[in-house]
Amino acid sequence: MERLDQPAAAVRVDGARLWDSLMQLARIGATAKGGVCRLALTDLDRQGRDLFVKWAKEIGCTVRIDAIGNIFARRAGRNDALPPVMTGSHIDTQPTGGKFDGNYGVLAGLEVLRTLDDNGIVTEAPLEVAVWTNEEGSRFVPVMMGSGVYAGAFTLEHALAQKDRDGVSVSEALNAIGYAGKVPAVGQPGAVGAYFEAHIEQGPVLEAHGKTIGVVQGALGQRWYDVTVTGMEAHAGPTPMALRRDALLAAAQLIQAVNRIACEHAPHARGTVGWVDNYPNSRNVIPGRVKLSVDLRAADDATLDALDDKLRAECKALSANGIDVAIEQVVYFAPQPFAPALVEAVRAGAQALGLSSMDAISGAGHDAVYLARIAPAAMIFVPCKDGISHNEIEDADPAHLEAGCNVLLQAMLQRAGGVA
Repeated sequence: MERLDQPAAAVRVDGARLWDSLMQLARIGATAKGGVCRLALTDLDRQGRDLFVKWAKEIGCTVRIDAIGNIFARRAGRNDALPPVMTGSHIDTQPTGGKFDGNYGVLAGLEVLRTLDDNGIVTEAPLEVAVWTNEEGSRFVPVMMGSGVYAGAFTLEHALAQKDRDGVSVSEALNAIGYAGKVPAVGQPGAVGAYFEAHIEQGPVLEAHGKTIGVVQGALGQRWYDVTVTGMEAHAGPTPMALRRDALLAAAQLIQAVNRIACEHAPHARGTVGWVDNYPNSRNVIPGRVKLSVDLRAADDATLDALDDKLRAECKALSANGIDVAIEQVVYFAPQPFAPALVEAVRAGAQALGLSSMDAISGAGHDAVYLARIAPAAMIFVPCKDGISHNEIEDADPAHLEAGCNVLLQAMLQRAGGVA
């Protein structure tokens, strides 16, 4: 390879090749409705991994696999002792997943390396593309397992011991598909110079605003709760309205309150009740107990704390007249801002390429959220059709995917150096 004397903005990815790679990968686990079912650490996952490794080796990358099965394809730099500029995502899917969630981030990274190889460009720092294990959490929990172990969010031993519904452990599944690596699975602070992740937005905001690039500022923090509303079952006919202890009525008021609380902290707050269990769930019995989930999200801890305070106040206010409301927080993820310098590199890349962009926030968890704990990190969003994801009809415009990949290329080159 030779270092070329050309401006970074003159380098472009091959959008048709990127699209073709996405479609080839999508054939592995393809569903009748046009989606993909490729659960983590199944034989289909092995086939997808094997294809990525083959493609990476074809352009001269070295490949290593760590103990939780994360794959790292490395393209050497002129100063290979420097920490790598890394990108990546995941290729495992939901049971009714689409072609782009996760897969785009991995193959956009591969396309960046292919483009540099095509042009004979050597970066100062090495570049790496990571394929993180079990991001979706469909087969094994916790979600974002590979990046979580790598970033020290939980231990390798804990992750390897997790089992699927059939009693198969992560350790057994990794060995069965031949991806139980020997490299240590913990990335030390300083081991990664920068981490970028390209992703479809998985929401409708970019499309609604007619923007091509989302410059992601960070990821929402999350608090999840289990709530139990207890009243008294009674016959629906003989019990007057004023004398009822209707748990479902109180729960309905709480559900409305969750929505109102989030709306009061627009635009980035979220409030969702996604699961309800009504007891005894009989047509002519006044409900005596309702269990429900509450999911609150916000971009900063101050707002998340305010949401928490208001939710607890609503629960307390409803605990009267024979109704009891018990609330337990079961999950907390801190809000994760991304590194300002990397966010600006994404913004600068979009501007240099003449692409429309807007600031965005990630409402979902991504591997970049864990990587941001040990390295500077940022994300690049591109639109997806109608904001739909985790669905077999998930779709994206090839031109948007190409644009996001070009921004990724510019941002990685800016951080890795090597182009005059």
